[in-house]
Amino acid sequence: MTDRRVRVRFAPSPTGPLHIGGVRTALYNYLFARQHGGDMVFRIEDTDSNRFVPGAEDYIIESFRWLGIQFDEGVSFGGEHGPYRQSERRDIYKVYVKQLLDEGKAYIAFDTPDELNAKREAVANFQYDAHTRMQMRNSLTLGQAETQRLISEGQQYVVRFLVQPGEEIHVHDIIRGDVRVMSDILDDKVLYKSADELPTYHLANIVDDHLMDISHVIRGEEWLPSAPLHVLLYRAFGWADTMPQFAHLPLLLKPDGKGKLSKRDGDRLGFPVFPLEWHDPKSGEVSSGYRESGYLPEAVINFLALLGWNPGTDQELLSMHELIDQFDLAKCSKSGAKFDYVKGQWFNREYLLRTDDAVLAPQFMALLHEQGISTTPERAAAVVGMMKMKKINFIKDLWPLCDFFFLAPQYDKDDKFTRKNWKEGTAADMLALRQLLEGIDDFSIEAQKAAVDAWAAATGIKPWNPWRVCLVGTGKGPDMYELAAFLGKDETLRRMDAALQALA
Repeated sequence: MTDRRVRVRFAPSPTGPLHIGGVRTALYNYLFARQHGGDMVFRIEDTDSNRFVPGAEDYIIESFRWLGIQFDEGVSFGGEHGPYRQSERRDIYKVYVKQLLDEGKAYIAFDTPDELNAKREAVANFQYDAHTRMQMRNSLTLGQAETQRLISEGQQYVVRFLVQPGEEIHVHDIIRGDVRVMSDILDDKVLYKSADELPTYHLANIVDDHLMDISHVIRGEEWLPSAPLHVLLYRAFGWADTMPQFAHLPLLLKPDGKGKLSKRDGDRLGFPVFPLEWHDPKSGEVSSGYRESGYLPEAVINFLALLGWNPGTDQELLSMHELIDQFDLAKCSKSGAKFDYVKGQWFNREYLLRTDDAVLAPQFMALLHEQGISTTPERAAAVVGMMKMKKINFIKDLWPLCDFFFLAPQYDKDDKFTRKNWKEGTAADMLALRQLLEGIDDFSIEAQKAAVDAWAAATGIKPWNPWRVCLVGTGKGPDMYELAAFLGKDETLRRMDAALQALA
């Protein structure tokens, strides 16, 4: 690290829902910025107008709000380096396109898509570069006068970067170390398109990163091949001294098989690959999201942080504060990380156990609402507290385990638990227990326990399993005193009467 202030950016394209791999990239940027007391910029890359999807930008912002990843400046956050939406920076980019053209570091090309396709068919592994550019229809072959004539006639064109062959390009990557390539393998990338007066990714990112004083570019491995070109562009503009440091993160891989994680994998194996549920405005297709699937944001953050990085210890549960404190880009893996969605479910269970019951109550109340049941936040929290220790990964898993809290049980003499615990003489024991409970004014857990435990010790009766049959209908549920206190005296006695009648 130098004395330069740390400034990172996350710059998604509004072309659809945010992939979970993009969430991890944003998280690593956030952890790095916070650890070094720096800034995180939110920029929107919308230079490809044909791929723009309405609602995608708001979806991305809402995803980060839910996850607790906070930006310091950018689209919807403000700041001194705006505008932060690339489509609003047309005039800025034109200045730098003109600079490259004036200095002979870029040129104008008129080749149509049909002409380029014909060339690709005629020349194996065709690349628009130093070996082929003089065979094409561009300002280098047409001359200045003809170029200006075509422009004045309204012919569409692109601006290509002039890559000089025979130059060694050195890229230092924080994760991957030194990367050296020869410029001969690079093509003359398109930097600007007259059709929509917008730059391509390559020019827009270089200009924006420079003007926004970005110190570190932390992005996915798939962008590593573009790094040498970006180094050349920094040199071409004379910005080599302010070039950011690069860090290219490992891919997220399929849980099984080979290749990178895709939505198809999630659909096939039953897990989300998007942070929030996504409703495609074109097809109407609905894709599942981590939030709507019942994941806690803290669990998702912890899970993602350890996909491609680890703190060097056996600690797995790390709060955002601990992640910020321990994060180190140099400890990121160079190889891809398998997306172990089952481990993600384990993380969610661990965070459920550690989360205050009152925080979980709204999610449980929504589940009850789907069943046509309304209750208070306090009672919802009480049930969550009694039942979340069961082997569940999500709050939605609670309903079949705790329906009896809200619905009177159906009694079945053939139920295995009932057959085992409702014998001859059990009805008389339960009638005696009912009379004891009816005489208790204070129906708290403590008062019930004191009275029933003393009665059981004096009579030698073990009432708890038959009592469970009365209140639950089978062998599930929490401690009996907790359950009876939750139901209240009247409902407890009512269910005991119903069981005595049904199981007579």
